[in-house]
Amino acid sequence: MMKHVVVLMGGWSAEREVSLKSGAACADALEGEGYRVTRLDVTPDIASTLATLQPDIAFNALHGPMGEDGRIQGLLEYLRIRYTHSGVLASALAMDKVKAKTVMAAAGVPVPVGKVVNRFAVAKTHVLQPPYVIKPIAEGSSFGVIIVRDEARPPPQELSGTDWSFGDEVLAEQYVAGRELTCAVMGDTALDIIEIKPATGGFYDYDAKYAKGGSIHVLPAEIKPNIYQHIQQLALTAHQSLGCRGVSRTDFRYDDGPGGTGLLVALEVNTQPGMTETSLVPEIAAHKGISFGELVRWMVEDASLNR
Repeated sequence: MMKHVVVLMGGWSAEREVSLKSGAACADALEGEGYRVTRLDVTPDIASTLATLQPDIAFNALHGPMGEDGRIQGLLEYLRIRYTHSGVLASALAMDKVKAKTVMAAAGVPVPVGKVVNRFAVAKTHVLQPPYVIKPIAEGSSFGVIIVRDEARPPPQELSGTDWSFGDEVLAEQYVAGRELTCAVMGDTALDIIEIKPATGGFYDYDAKYAKGGSIHVLPAEIKPNIYQHIQQLALTAHQSLGCRGVSRTDFRYDDGPGGTGLLVALEVNTQPGMTETSLVPEIAAHKGISFGELVRWMVEDASLNR
């Protein structure tokens, strides 16, 4: 019997547009794999909609708060609908950068030095020795990220503005120069590593991530074999220490350039990585000979409750 898969996409987070693209690509691929697919742009009445549809499996293509922080996962558990990606606890942990860093560090994964600070305090004085990074505690796709490069410049004033929408508590972290690397994990296997080079040579921000031609991908990353294997092991450790399931992607910084410190740190674990055919995880999977259709089929067949 053909399985009925509902693809959850859209929603109302700042990452809505990215989610719509991920969801559409996954829905197309799943139809190509022979599933009966319902595309569902998530709205606040999602519980009653799912109860009416009664799908066999929910493919979670949501990004950001609600879809990535354990709330939709809890709803799916309550409705007894099997779903993809990580479960309630792992999703909530990974979405909270502060708690995720604590868990990863305890498991032996190196993370940047940092602290939680009030956004108004950040706007008044340098809370760390520059260069440092200010991040919302629970957002993705680089929304709200500010790099403070020079102590001669004033602290970031935008944090005190009325249009700041990412909460009053923010994470201040040391800035780690060097390569931007990311490693995908599929089940209990670490796949390959991509180096990401923003086309402008600057910060890997939202435009560099999603605009056409915004970044250059080097796959596999051109780093020493022992470091490559070490990063793969760290990605797997991060995935497992947070309790992730299905597919995840861990982002790293590695300062191995001329005059660099050699510092290697994990920045965050993405439990709901982008899933268009040109996104990082599908690109990494393709390098391993796993087609986009095969990847989403694996994710659906891996779906379960109590994740």
